[in-house]
Amino acid sequence: MTSVFVIYDSSFYSNAEGYWKDVPPTVEGMLGGYGSISSIDINGSKAFLQKFLGEGEGKTGMTCALDCGAGIGRITKRLLLPLFRTVDLVDVTQEFLDKAKTYLGEESKRVGHYFCSGLQDFVPESGRYDVIWIQWVIDDHLVDFLQRCQKALRPNGLVIIKDNVSYEGVVPDEVDSSVCRDLEIVRSLVRRAGLSIVHEEQQMDFPKEIYQVHTLALR
Repeated sequence: MTSVFVIYDSSFYSNAEGYWKDVPPTVEGMLGGYGSISSIDINGSKAFLQKFLGEGEGKTGMTCALDCGAGIGRITKRLLLPLFRTVDLVDVTQEFLDKAKTYLGEESKRVGHYFCSGLQDFVPESGRYDVIWIQWVIDDHLVDFLQRCQKALRPNGLVIIKDNVSYEGVVPDEVDSSVCRDLEIVRSLVRRAGLSIVHEEQQMDFPKEIYQVHTLALR
């Protein structure tokens, strides 16, 4: 079986930073030319997330969310800000975060922080977040990052991973320095981080030529 981990040197992350610096700060750029799937993606994510939000025993609060690999704020604008009082963004590319401040428009006043950092180095504030949303940005340091995320959750908080899954093993993308893993490997990394999967779904109605995309809610 292919190893759960793919060992990278520092050039892997610098190559990723270089790739994203050449990507236009647009929805089309954020989605690698598949801008047409944005609404399908957001609607699927909203239906998934709303299963957990609200008041009552075991429900997740709606005070503050973190958008990981936020780019220009596509997910913040259309998914997180409509549901949460405050949203923080973290992304490795400062140009994208600068663009987010105008892309989010009037609602940008409810952004708490714009963090420019790769997730492999980012340490979220302890006990701050009801939801930490990680979409299309998991890397080789996933276990370490999930452990830091767990400490950053408020009571009944959730970490959400939404990402491509391969059919088998680990598939690195040398172009953008992303990593695609099969579902069983992702599940094993979640367990290794000390988290449990409370719900899991496949995103439907995406183009058939791209990888399947699955969403996992973790506590």
